[in-house]
Amino acid sequence: MGPLAGDARRGVALHLLNIEAQNAAVPVWNGRIDRMRFEHLVQINDPLMPLLEPLSRAQLWRGLVLRAEQPMQFVLGLTGCAIHARAEDAGQTMLTRTLDFGSFSVHDRVLLTPQQGSLTRTDAGPTWPASRLAITIEEPQPELLFLRFVYEFEGADETGALAAATDELRRQAYKSADLDTVQRIRVLAQRGELG
Repeated sequence: MGPLAGDARRGVALHLLNIEAQNAAVPVWNGRIDRMRFEHLVQINDPLMPLLEPLSRAQLWRGLVLRAEQPMQFVLGLTGCAIHARAEDAGQTMLTRTLDFGSFSVHDRVLLTPQQGSLTRTDAGPTWPASRLAITIEEPQPELLFLRFVYEFEGADETGALAAATDELRRQAYKSADLDTVQRIRVLAQRGELG
């Protein structure tokens, strides 16, 4: 990932102070944690920040498609990706992938809905639960764009301080990865790779 220009980097740094429009982790409790949900919103365009180059909805969409088709540009530690199947139905695209992280592989399916967002369903593995990530493009006013990230995953039987600390670390890792995704989309847009 290439570095941002000085003004853009300062704009992103300032912008990061205002991205927490919504941040919630809501466990469902039935004697144990059955499913965890974590959701946050990242503002993409901010008319009050002229140093932050605005992105169009089309650029943001193309960035999300690229994230699904070429995840090595976006996911730290990913060493390979194989797309086993690509199916088109009713305007949507479904990708069946295997993500290679070197010492382990993750199998998932990504549903791309044009100009709206993506839904990734990850199969459970030996040391991680099945999970789901929905990324939606929101535009409450023309050109005022947001990305909403919603993570859902099966919880463990753990409770107490260690489980709470683990959940907080997971939330922070998700936020960091999502901000990296937005930064990467901005870099690709600056290079003219997203139209």
